[in-house]
Amino acid sequence: MESTNAKAYAKIVENGTQAVQEVQNLKTAGYMSDHIFVLAHDSDKTERVVQASDAKEVGIKEEGIFDSIANLFRSRGDELRAKIVSLGFTEAEADFYEKQLDLGKVLVIAKKDQP
Repeated sequence: MESTNAKAYAKIVENGTQAVQEVQNLKTAGYMSDHIFVLAHDSDKTERVVQASDAKEVGIKEEGIFDSIANLFRSRGDELRAKIVSLGFTEAEADFYEKQLDLGKVLVIAKKDQP
């Protein structure tokens, strides 16, 4: 599934290899590495895809300090939903994407430049 909203583009892919390819496609389309994020339910998998693709993990800059601290106390699912929402998606979209991540898929998000 692909989604494009006013703030970001998102695509669910089956695995890390496809995620790396999607990141490359987004870079070719003109997105900067600093605006491309990957998420997987397994944080180690997220880290491996980030390193292989030169994308980013959602961090304090995107979430804000309070959500980043709150994530220390959240379940992984709640943490992922909060990260997705911080990138401009609705709660319903975040819930859908998190359920896909539960199935072992990878989410690639590209934020549009903010003026």
